[in-house]
Amino acid sequence: MEPQPERMSEISRLTGVFFEPKKTFEDIAQRPGWLVPLVLIIVAALSVTIVIGQHVGWERIFRQQMENSPRTAQMTAEQRDQALAIQMKLAPFISAIPVIVLPVSYLIVSAILLGIVAGIMSAPVKFKQVFAVMCYAGLTAVVSAILTLVVIFLKNPDQFNPQNPLAFNPAAFMDPTTTSKFLYSLGTSIDLFSFWTIFLIATGLKAAAGKKLSFGGALFSVILPWAVYVLGKSALAGAFS
Repeated sequence: MEPQPERMSEISRLTGVFFEPKKTFEDIAQRPGWLVPLVLIIVAALSVTIVIGQHVGWERIFRQQMENSPRTAQMTAEQRDQALAIQMKLAPFISAIPVIVLPVSYLIVSAILLGIVAGIMSAPVKFKQVFAVMCYAGLTAVVSAILTLVVIFLKNPDQFNPQNPLAFNPAAFMDPTTTSKFLYSLGTSIDLFSFWTIFLIATGLKAAAGKKLSFGGALFSVILPWAVYVLGKSALAGAFS
């Protein structure tokens, strides 16, 4: 009888995702858990939102968005002021609520889609396994949040771009006012953190599926829905610009 591998502690899992992903996701696949990483992701996102509101200011953020929007450029000064006043009243809600709802919704939907794709490839996995993989792989967002906080405090608030705070993608070198919205949205998605997360999810999916799925197959299972999402998001951005 083969000895059972030693179970990893929660701290070991949280750090192992970054330094020993294969071993860590094998442990996660055996004992799926998601609460701790999910809480960390939400706390990190809330922290960035709060600091942006206090250090950069929502009025500055909303004015930047208006300046970069072709639609608001067609509005009169009075209409822009009215729109800004409404946004400022709703700022506490439109900034905080999505930070909690969107990550959870994204992780659940992504886990369902990955499970379906893996099933099509004859590698059935349990939802709780894939959801746990998504939550732990999503810890890259915590690293991104920490770096974003550093940028917020080091950068001039007038130069801070909340839609693309870190220069880890092509969009960081594009002018949002002159670049097509399709290309700009596409550029923000082709991101170092996106590729890192994709690699971790594929590693976790392979661990959950075992020998029934190769790493290449797991990588394909992740990249396919991601590519569809990115192209769809970019197309919508271009259509409504």
